[in-house]
Amino acid sequence: MSAPVHLPGFLRALAPLLDHWGYVAVAFLLFVEDFGVPAPGETVLIAASVYAGAGRLNIVALGVIAFAAAVLGDNTGYAIGRFGGRTLVLRYGRYVRLTEERLDKAESFFTRRGGAIVTVARFIEGLRQANGIVAQDTPTGVVALSTGDAWAVGETLSNFTTDTTLALHWDGTNWQIVGSATAGTGSSFFTAVTGTAPGQPLWAVGQNGSFNTLIETASG
Repeated sequence: MSAPVHLPGFLRALAPLLDHWGYVAVAFLLFVEDFGVPAPGETVLIAASVYAGAGRLNIVALGVIAFAAAVLGDNTGYAIGRFGGRTLVLRYGRYVRLTEERLDKAESFFTRRGGAIVTVARFIEGLRQANGIVAQDTPTGVVALSTGDAWAVGETLSNFTTDTTLALHWDGTNWQIVGSATAGTGSSFFTAVTGTAPGQPLWAVGQNGSFNTLIETASG
């Protein structure tokens, strides 16, 4: 049997959890953290790595389990936001003091400072899990034709319930929303965009309805 592992500092509090549950503790905490519950998932992974270094856990198994738990957690969080939307937040948000008034204020601030919020919140526990609730626009593809001509496509939530296509144009100063033939039709989104030069046709592809291929073209 391997010798006991003495974790340093604040990691010591996780020792009983790892001693008793091992891989299960890592998988569970990473999973719930990645779908939106503030939990010490990353912290327990650091502690588990110390255990692996001491021979108490297998480093390969630990890496595979951590990867799988994180991916499952991310996708669970996405599914909650996509299919539950604003209705789900308003129904259960009161249990975590997220009222409709606070959500409206968060949405308003997010509209003005969304890009900076996503970037900064990624490194702050709690904010990282919460920012997905109020983020409506999700760009998934971009093409730059020149320093003053770039396009981005993706999806946006209409009334926080239905995803619809999103198209943005960069004119060298600002990003502006551009009309799409399928915008507002519901259950449609772009995944990629391509073009060759300013003034030449642009092509955007995605999905419309029940896994139907969506293709749109426009002048660059």
